[in-house]
Amino acid sequence: MKIILAEKFKWISTGLVLSGIFLTNLNIYPINIFLHGAGVLGWTTAAIITKDKPVLVNFGLQIPLFLIGYYNFFL
Repeated sequence: MKIILAEKFKWISTGLVLSGIFLTNLNIYPINIFLHGAGVLGWTTAAIITKDKPVLVNFGLQIPLFLIGYYNFFL
């Protein structure tokens, strides 16, 4: 059950990350950081569920970077 849930998180999150990257290339801001950030949270959640440390490091360390982007946008 956990693996099925993690797979769903991965696919949805992949779509969000790719959408965020696409919007960044089109210079559509700020929706790009919200979509990409949601994808990063999904991938981090999937990594926690599956205990995948390399994926957790990759996406987990992106969270503070997106928080900086949100901070800059809102303040």
